[in-house]
Amino acid sequence: MPTARTTSIANFMLTLDGVTCGLLTSSAGGDISADVVEETVAGSPFVKKHIGRPKYEDFTLQFGFGMASPVYDWITATWAAGFARKNGSITLLDGSLNATSERQFVDALLTTITIPALDAASKDAGHLTITISPELTKTAAGSGKAPAAGKQQHFLASAFRLELDGLDCTHVTKIDSFTVEVRLVDETRDAGTEPAGVVFPNLRVTMTDGPAAASWQSWFTDFVIDGNNDDAKEKNGALVFLAPDLKAELGRVVLHNVGIAALRQVPAGATETVRRLAADLYCERMELQVGPPAPPAPEKVVVPTPTKLPVPPAKIIGVPR
Repeated sequence: MPTARTTSIANFMLTLDGVTCGLLTSSAGGDISADVVEETVAGSPFVKKHIGRPKYEDFTLQFGFGMASPVYDWITATWAAGFARKNGSITLLDGSLNATSERQFVDALLTTITIPALDAASKDAGHLTITISPELTKTAAGSGKAPAAGKQQHFLASAFRLELDGLDCTHVTKIDSFTVEVRLVDETRDAGTEPAGVVFPNLRVTMTDGPAAASWQSWFTDFVIDGNNDDAKEKNGALVFLAPDLKAELGRVVLHNVGIAALRQVPAGATETVRRLAADLYCERMELQVGPPAPPAPEKVVVPTPTKLPVPPAKIIGVPR
């Protein structure tokens, strides 16, 4: 009688500076290669070939909101131009969380962070995707069992909310994927790649056309057509990631100094009956905040000091003789 076949499930565990940060959704890259160099040798009809210096390729990692804080702290610091280099490893685990191999990296920079496309009609899970660029990698044998990792908090691509000052965002149905990039001085690793700045991308936001879009139309007219587009007319807000119940907040991308550049009609599909608008926005700066928002500080209760009434002088009552 045939027995049931056991399927092995691969897991990837991320460690940063000695801290176990949890299981990744996926891991790719991190390979080592070398270019083939061709040289012409005088007097020979053949081309001499040899390899150049080793090249340590980037890692591409995906995860949700269940990683340990050093991962999100690294993103937050990078977006604030705090370019920290990290040492760490990605450990391959089997279905029982036993380590089978380990890819270690040294002096890695966080170079891109991608927010996935968000769509109210989607049923897909969303993931944050990062690229890290190491100065050196090496492979080691895995040993031991991974510690119990926190459960990944995957978010749905449909569970989001956009907030922008003074705008009705209740009918926003889609936000295109965008990537924050670290600008490098020289992309050739042999020359010593160094970070030089952060590039925050433009955003494309799609919404249903109708009364809810009136505030967007007014902003576009004032900002673009009438030319009232100084800093005071820019807006702040946030892209909020929600749990499947659409109530609990998993994290947010805070948006600073947002301006509008275009507001276009989206061509309708053959079966669509709802008209849509697409807004092209710029954003000067972003911040990543993971976890529920902090509760507001309680208001300080000021107890008024009681007013002291003047004490009348004591009345002297004469004693009759």
